[in-house]
Amino acid sequence: MQLDEAALDRARKHLDDGAVTPSYGPYRDQIVKLLNDALATELVCVLRYKRHYFTAHGLSSPGIAAEFLEHANEESAHADKLAERIVQLGGDPDFNPDSLTQRSHAEYDASDDLKAMVRANLVAERVAVESYRQMIHLIGDKDPTTRRILEEVLADEEEHADELLDMLKD
Repeated sequence: MQLDEAALDRARKHLDDGAVTPSYGPYRDQIVKLLNDALATELVCVLRYKRHYFTAHGLSSPGIAAEFLEHANEESAHADKLAERIVQLGGDPDFNPDSLTQRSHAEYDASDDLKAMVRANLVAERVAVESYRQMIHLIGDKDPTTRRILEEVLADEEEHADELLDMLKD
């Protein structure tokens, strides 16, 4: 496929738009909103996992706490990927702590019981899995790059859910 002169002119005139081209159409703003909601979810998950990491106690807590910390770090990496993509799309990543829990798909949890912590994290991971599946479906072929990022995050969230379920079974 060869670009015509008009397409080359549009590309030259809109250099400040970076990767955002006219083919994004009206979807860019909707995708940025979805990504900001996902960003809020990841940040709430980081906070929940960090709290659980620091407050876990009991005989089996060292191994489970270590898993909580690993999940917190992975959720933080997800947040970074989402924020980076929001910026690539010309949006502003919303890190406002005042609205995080309202925009998040997952809940914060302050459980003190180790089993309750694992259950709360499993619920949150299941919510994240469903949310990412829905976002991937909504985006479809409108933004293949964002879809790929969401698919990678979804795979991690599914792995987290499996690990947490295994903890509950032990």
